[in-house]
Amino acid sequence: GGGLAILFGFLTRTTALFTAGFTLLTAFLFHSNFAEGVNSLMFMKNLTISGGFLLLAITGPGAYSIDRLLNKKW
Repeated sequence: GGGLAILFGFLTRTTALFTAGFTLLTAFLFHSNFAEGVNSLMFMKNLTISGGFLLLAITGPGAYSIDRLLNKKW
C-alpha cells in the first residue's frame, strides 16, 4: 500500500508522514534494547529511514508523479 503510493507519487506527503511515524514506532517498540549490539544498529537504521520519509514529506513529490498530474493547472 504505502510503498506503492510513494513509488507512484500518490498522496506522497501524507503517506510519507504515516510511514515515518510507523518506522519510528517500530524502532522504539522493537529495537530499543541497546544491550544487544544488533538492536542499536537496527534502531539507528529505522531512525535514518524515518528521516528520509520526513524529508520526502517536506519536499513533496517529484515532477513525474500522480500528485503533480492531478494538481496541474491548465
